[in-house]
Amino acid sequence: MIPGTFDYYRPQTVDDAVGLLSKLGEEASVLAGGHSLIPLMKTRFASPHHLVDLSGIGDLKGISVEGDDIVIGAMTTQFELIASEELERHIPIIAETSRLIADPQIRYKGTFGGNVANGDPGNDMPAVMMCLGASYSVSGPDGNRDIAARDFYQGAYFTALEHGEILTAVRIPIPAPGHGSAYEKLKRKVGDYATAAAAVVITMAGGTCTSASIGLTNVSETPLWASDAAALLVGSSLDKASVDAAVAAAEAITNPASDMRGPAEYRTKMAGIMVRRALERAKSRAKG
Repeated sequence: MIPGTFDYYRPQTVDDAVGLLSKLGEEASVLAGGHSLIPLMKTRFASPHHLVDLSGIGDLKGISVEGDDIVIGAMTTQFELIASEELERHIPIIAETSRLIADPQIRYKGTFGGNVANGDPGNDMPAVMMCLGASYSVSGPDGNRDIAARDFYQGAYFTALEHGEILTAVRIPIPAPGHGSAYEKLKRKVGDYATAAAAVVITMAGGTCTSASIGLTNVSETPLWASDAAALLVGSSLDKASVDAAVAAAEAITNPASDMRGPAEYRTKMAGIMVRRALERAKSRAKG
């Protein structure tokens, strides 16, 4: 189908974009990579009267190290995440996850900020950001603020962003040297959303897990941070009993829908299997 008519704007600065959104009101939508919004416009599920394209704002792109954090601009593409030596050195789970998003054509255009900001429970990066303890930098008519990724997602396509606000960057604490991480994703075919997926970041010392974090993708209305499950691993050797307990705790917080990817019970069990596989790979990568 063909989208409805709309006015198109391409601001050059964040302030200009925020000003446009304030002026145009709730009939305006933000365009990043377009892979979520454009299909909705083609089917008329979304019919914005005004489209504010962020692709002309150079300040929204780039990856940098700032002290103990990595900062990624919202308009940085998935391909740029994969190619980044800084991310490969400090937080390799981000590039690993990017390689599992859609296909190469989409990764060349799809943006990091778009993936984390629109609240789609099937997007891969939100659970990874929750797992890593990231925060989102937001600009709006009332100024700038930071929102923890773990507080950002409130329902399917419903986030802590207020109308007129733009996610400009993501700040991610660099995990401890020698940490291990993995993202495991079950999908029906290349390019599909996850039936279930899990992100794991752990540190080890002397054969003992000293910290752990687990995020879950597409098994609830929002991405999930399985804090109780991760806590069961700390102080253990990641032995079978501890891993079994953590998997069960992770499964317990899921609430997937029964859909074309399978019945809810199946997707819950697959979430547990993804956690188990991610833990195995993260443990093999941890150098503590």
